[in-house]
Amino acid sequence: MTDPADHYETIVIGAGPAGLTAALYLARYRREVLVIHDGKSRALRIPKTHNVPGFPDGIEGPDLIEHMTRHAEEFGTRIKEAKVTGIEPTDTGFRLTGSIGETWESRAAILASGILLNQVDLPHEVHEAAIEAGVLRYCPVCDGYEHSGARIGVIGCDSDGAAEALFLRQYSVDITLMPLSHPELSREQASEMADAGIAVETGALLALEPHDDHMEVRLDGRDAPLSFDVIYPALGCRPRGELAEQLGIELRNEGCVPAGAEKDSGVPGFFAAGDVVEGLDQISVAMGHGALAATKAHNWLREQDRHTLQADE
Repeated sequence: MTDPADHYETIVIGAGPAGLTAALYLARYRREVLVIHDGKSRALRIPKTHNVPGFPDGIEGPDLIEHMTRHAEEFGTRIKEAKVTGIEPTDTGFRLTGSIGETWESRAAILASGILLNQVDLPHEVHEAAIEAGVLRYCPVCDGYEHSGARIGVIGCDSDGAAEALFLRQYSVDITLMPLSHPELSREQASEMADAGIAVETGALLALEPHDDHMEVRLDGRDAPLSFDVIYPALGCRPRGELAEQLGIELRNEGCVPAGAEKDSGVPGFFAAGDVVEGLDQISVAMGHGALAATKAHNWLREQDRHTLQADE
C-alpha cells in the first residue's frame, strides 16, 4: 500500500518552464502539488535566451529555471528529483512509478516532460562548450536574430534542413545547407534553395571541429574544411511522451502528445504541457500551456468534488 505521504492532489512531471508554471498556478489555487523531474529540462542548457518576454538583455536558462523554481516553492510546491518511468490509472487518479521503485499517487497529473534533441556527433564536453561559445545552436526561432549577418551552416538535407535554411535566410545572405550522408532534397526544394541564394554542399559529413569563434565542417571529397560562424543541426527531436502513451494516448509527429492536451488529453484528470505537446517549442508557449493545464486540472478536480464554480479560463 502506498504511504499516504506519497499521495498528492496533483503531480507535475517535469521542471522546465511548462512544469514550473503549472506548479505555480496549482499552488496558488491552493492545491497540494508535487513536481517530479529528472534534471534534464532543455532550458537548463540555454546559454542565454532573448525570447522570454520581460528580459530585454536576455536570461540564462539555468537562471530562469532557478527563479521559476523558487517562485513555485514560495507558494508551497514540493519538488523532487527522480525519473518517472510508469503511470497507470487508479480508482482515485493515477499511480506513478520511479526508476528505482518509488511510487507516488495523485488525483490529477500534468505531463511536462519536454523533448530530447537529436544531436550532432561530438563528445559531450566538446558539444556543450560549442553551445556555450555560440558556434552551435539548435533553435533558429530562439537564436536566429542573434546571428544576423553571420555565416550560417545548416546540417541536414531533408525537409527539416531545407525549411530551417529558408527560415534563417531572413537573417543572413550567407546560408549553406549540408547533408548528413547524402543529399535528400527534392527538385522543388533544390529550386527553392537556388532562388533564395542558399548554397547546397554535397559530400558526406566527416567531422565537426568547434573553435571559440567559429565551426569548421569537414565534408567527404573536400581537402579543406568549410568555416561558419554558427552551425544549426536540423536533426529533429525525440518528444518524451512515453507516459502519455502508457495511458492509451496516441502520439503524433514522431512522438508528440496531440495538440490541445493542455486542455483535454482524452484521459480524465491527465493533461500535458510544453514541448512534449505538438506545436511551437518555445518558452513562452510552454508557460502558457502550463497555466492552462493547471487551470484545467484545478477545475476538473472541482468538478469531481461537485464544486461547480470554475476559475476563469
